[in-house]
Amino acid sequence: MRLLRALIVLVVLGAAVVAGVAVWWVDRPLPLATTTVELSIETGASPREVANAWVRAGIRVPSILLYEWFRWSGDARRIRAGSYVIGPDITPRQLLAKVVQGDESFERVRLLEGWTLRQFRAELAKAPYLKQTTTAMSEAQLMAALGAPGLRAEGRFFPDTYLYSRGVSDLTVLRRAYGTMQARLNAAWAERLPDLPLKSIDDALTLASIVEKETGRPTDRGLIAGVFINRLRVGMPLQTDPTVIYGLGDSFDGNLRKRDLLADGPYNTYLRGGLPPTPIAMPSLAAIKATLRPDTTRALYFVARGDGTSVFSESLADHNRAVNQYQRKGGR
Repeated sequence: MRLLRALIVLVVLGAAVVAGVAVWWVDRPLPLATTTVELSIETGASPREVANAWVRAGIRVPSILLYEWFRWSGDARRIRAGSYVIGPDITPRQLLAKVVQGDESFERVRLLEGWTLRQFRAELAKAPYLKQTTTAMSEAQLMAALGAPGLRAEGRFFPDTYLYSRGVSDLTVLRRAYGTMQARLNAAWAERLPDLPLKSIDDALTLASIVEKETGRPTDRGLIAGVFINRLRVGMPLQTDPTVIYGLGDSFDGNLRKRDLLADGPYNTYLRGGLPPTPIAMPSLAAIKATLRPDTTRALYFVARGDGTSVFSESLADHNRAVNQYQRKGGR
């Protein structure tokens, strides 16, 4: 009986020691192979697979220790898929909390207002840790993949900074940008001024893209939109260089020539009335709002001063004088 009692005491003491060591260990910094360790946990990975993956990534402890800690904690099944980065001094307790809470490490890609779809896609192709799944897709295939078959892609993606988890596909980012543009455009369309000479929400997007490309200083945006609205109302050609440049595509060398303005094409707004067939860039929310709620003006012309601002004129004579004063630097 005494021997049995002694064995029980030893077992209890041993268990207490093990428990004490375990409590001590889970709050001690983990040794890392490098300053930071990165890991993407796939959906459906088991706790044992997650522990093994962390060790392969650079945590220098036996994977069985991590696995047993995950299991003993009771939170093993709550580990979330995602992309994670850990640094020095992280403890097993903190590591588990991080992956249970989904405290992921995000990358970011910035898509600028005024960019074309081609520029958007080129930027996405350079984004770190972004899975490239749309590179070989045509624009038509891309829009079909986004659930909008038959819709032209230009102008349909909202310019913004997008955060994403490592290993996410470029289609995921484009889907967010497309959905954001739809939401912002619909909201602005609902707040538009009455009697605008715009037949549809697509017309608004197209004109907003032109306003975006023509605006040198934000304070002029509403007036520039007002000029184009006035021109549409009276049937004047928009006569805007950015649409011609867009139509030239890769042949544009940075110098817009007179022969370019005289060459007919769907984007030549000097020779053709109304709006071009598609947007020419991705407009900002400010450009969309200015287009749908333009400043009240009687101006039909504007010319850039060269400092980002523009001079607005109601008559062709006044406009010509402004053009001469500012040396014909691309005015309308």
